[in-house]
Amino acid sequence: MLERIIISGFGGQGVMLMGRLLAYAGMIEGKKVAWMPSYGPEMRGGTANCTVLISTKEIGSPIVSHPKTLIAMNQPSLDKFESNVNEDGLIILNDSLINREVKRNDVNVIKIPADEIADKLGNSRAANMVILGAYVKKSGIVKMDTIFQALEKALAGRNKKLLELNKEALKKGAELVKD
Repeated sequence: MLERIIISGFGGQGVMLMGRLLAYAGMIEGKKVAWMPSYGPEMRGGTANCTVLISTKEIGSPIVSHPKTLIAMNQPSLDKFESNVNEDGLIILNDSLINREVKRNDVNVIKIPADEIADKLGNSRAANMVILGAYVKKSGIVKMDTIFQALEKALAGRNKKLLELNKEALKKGAELVKD
């Protein structure tokens, strides 16, 4: 098993945190992982993406040119990476910020109104966790409980107050995906 993922969005949308949580959850479950960030010219507001690989075997390179999954948090991310997704791959998009249809018909698409759901939860910055919850449920690449463990480590200290909100956002995202 080898899962190749690109997560992309504007700086400040929590793209890197999503990638780190997936990589850490994979480590907790004893899998091989690689995580590689890539930033645009500005961190906040500029483009940012990361690649995540989770595997049961050794990983030769952290570079992902043709992901199995694309998580697109905004329109420029979908525009940039859509054509690279493998045939029969998965595109999960933040329907709140992407106002066009996926142009391909050879991939699976899940649209999540992540910003609206996060707003209803009381913090628009939780949109990334809504999307991550949907991805974890759809892919089964790691267990949701393991993502919760990774989140507890990532939000230790000054961000601990955000733990319950983020767990709730993960659950809401998972609820939107059909088995």
